Amino acid sequence: MQLVDPRPRRPIPIRITPLIDVVFILLVFFMLTSRLLPVDFLELSNQTGNTSPTTGEPIPELRVMTDGRLEWKDQTFTLPDVLPALQASGVREVNVSTAPETGLNHFTQTLSSLKDRGITAHWKRTPVSGGRL
Repeated sequence: MQLVDPRPRRPIPIRITPLIDVVFILLVFFMLTSRLLPVDFLELSNQTGNTSPTTGEPIPELRVMTDGRLEWKDQTFTLPDVLPALQASGVREVNVSTAPETGLNHFTQTLSSLKDRGITAHWKRTPVSGGRL
């Protein structure tokens, strides 16, 4: 007496359709349950000491204005103008702050341009009125 049916000689095909359905359902589930951050807030590491750890000298500060121009050493520059000036001054690290109404596009363009030139940028939060950062 045989309790188990013998295995067939041909391989049993794996059906992919149910696997695709499960992956799709999981994808939809995680997309709907994940917390989406508002575009207005960007989480960055905020290591903005007043002095450089290597030289002990103050780190220069750039301020991104609402129109995309940059303020450095009490002068206003466009982004293409300030990058060569920073490199000519030997600046390798800067603190970047923003005006309260600066757009995210100007901020990210400044950060990426500084990174492309080999300048390390740290975001320096400036408190807005009402005590909120």
